[in-house]
Amino acid sequence: MKKDVALVLSSGGARGLAHIGAIEELEAQGYHISSVAGCSMGALIGGVYAAGKLKEFREWMKTIDRKKMLELTDFSFSLNHIVKGTRIIEAIMEFVPDMAIEDLPIPYCCVATDWKAGREVVFSSGSLFEAIRASISLPSFYEPVQKDGMILIDGGVVNPIPLNRVKRKEGDILVGVDVSGHDYKAENISHFNHYTMLSRTSSLMIRQNSILMAKLTNPDILIDIQMSKYGGFDYDKSEKLIAIGKMKTELAISKYENNI
Repeated sequence: MKKDVALVLSSGGARGLAHIGAIEELEAQGYHISSVAGCSMGALIGGVYAAGKLKEFREWMKTIDRKKMLELTDFSFSLNHIVKGTRIIEAIMEFVPDMAIEDLPIPYCCVATDWKAGREVVFSSGSLFEAIRASISLPSFYEPVQKDGMILIDGGVVNPIPLNRVKRKEGDILVGVDVSGHDYKAENISHFNHYTMLSRTSSLMIRQNSILMAKLTNPDILIDIQMSKYGGFDYDKSEKLIAIGKMKTELAISKYENNI
């Protein structure tokens, strides 16, 4: 009999669609996901899974192409963000109704960052989609969420893979799926400019934080998925990213089971 899994899903933009493949492979091999925590895209995938709507989300993602992505992008003329981020959440809520986190079938939490106080904020109760919306608020891209005097931005700023926040129970195994890293050696940046400088700098900081968290918590299985071909906005390539997640998870499970 396979063990219960406390599952943690990292930030990583569209690369986080690989989390779907990881979940499907864990279940296919008989593991039971008993709790989940996530950050940014991991918060979204984890929340949809905890609500029991992962299959519907995957089917919806198959409809996403560049044209649909543009339709779901509600541009803003604000000085602190480019996109409001309301339209995408409303689209997902059409098939994943909002509910209280404490009423989800399995324990769930996600993390965001309080920009004003410079601290991590953990959501383990209240509106599921308010928590997700805060966790995915990529700085300067999505509009921050203002709540209880806080200005909430992407959780990846402080804790990109919240292995220390997932609810544990006796006998479970801690599994982390980290898609926050790029395969830097294989990745070719042909244009060295302000955008690529800031993008890679941010990616490097997030990656180092995720590595440190893994060292601190020592998960039983760490599925480290570094990519060079796919970027944070490749949402129209969901099936390819899901396939990568399944493959990497299968390898990680095989290694784990051979060592126990």
